Amino acid sequence: MYHVQFPGLGFHFTINPIAFSIGSFSVRWYGVIIAVGFLLAFSYAMASCKKFNIDQDKLIDVVILGIIGGIIGARAYYVIFDTSDQYLRNPVSALYIWEGGLAIYGGIIGGMLCGALMAKLRKISIPAVLDIASLGFLIGQAIGRWGNFVNQEAFGVETKLPWGMVSERTYAVTNNPVHPCFLYESLWCILGFVLLHIFSRKLRKYDGQVFLLYLIWYGVGRFFIEGLRTDSLITPVVPLRVSQVVAAVTVLAGVVLLIIFRNRTSLLGCGSAKVMELNAIVDEVPAECMESGADELAEKDTEDAETPSDSDESVGGEPFAEETAEGSDNEGKEAPEASETNTK
Repeated sequence: MYHVQFPGLGFHFTINPIAFSIGSFSVRWYGVIIAVGFLLAFSYAMASCKKFNIDQDKLIDVVILGIIGGIIGARAYYVIFDTSDQYLRNPVSALYIWEGGLAIYGGIIGGMLCGALMAKLRKISIPAVLDIASLGFLIGQAIGRWGNFVNQEAFGVETKLPWGMVSERTYAVTNNPVHPCFLYESLWCILGFVLLHIFSRKLRKYDGQVFLLYLIWYGVGRFFIEGLRTDSLITPVVPLRVSQVVAAVTVLAGVVLLIIFRNRTSLLGCGSAKVMELNAIVDEVPAECMESGADELAEKDTEDAETPSDSDESVGGEPFAEETAEGSDNEGKEAPEASETNTK
């Protein structure tokens, strides 16, 4: 149980890391929050398939393998760079992921590698899948960081800002309020998702561009936020923060690749209207338009069925026969008049 306070804002919370228990088995809020983040990210990806012209069934296969790779990668990354000896003393504890200790960068790397492998096997565009995945990552990261809040981890150094946070866990580092780094990263990811979502629909020029922008956006934010944290993983040789090194590398790689691909105009789905036209891509018709169009078509068919046509009359027999008979009588009557006139 943690007693969390934001003295400058007057907020006080009592947080129990355990959501509920079944016998001796406990389900922690950390795992529940991570699961919610994944479900929302997955729902967004499924809803975006039509826009990106990606087969949903194939993407599900990619997601399943990506999840497995992401969990393994996130835990392996954390365990490898952990500076304590807890995993050497108790190797089995490396499997206790519900207690925390998942590195986001490790999850991204593991998920990307396994997801890309499945995308290649299922013969769908890897760059397009990465674009959808990067937007899903931002959703999952924005929500998942609140799992760190529940566990009272991933906080920063002390601060005098009004939103400084204190709890039993922060008192182990300092008696003063600290930076709520989990909140900074959550807000940064939410803003990044909104901007990149709009970009993917209106400005994207080639598959993979959103992913490169994600690397830059998240890398820049993570670099500075990581510099505030007190629990960063450190590289084994040089005393540098692992996540800052990875963030710097990804930002540099993203910028270089954006420059290299600056003239590329290759899309499979949504993006810049000009590039979509260049690639002969037709955006999906809104559902309401399809429904109204179907209603109009049905009404037209009904009217056509109720209104007899000329061909129907000729086939029916009687109306056609009556008009023909009347026409013959009239012709017979008019002919003599014409003859008399000519005679005169």
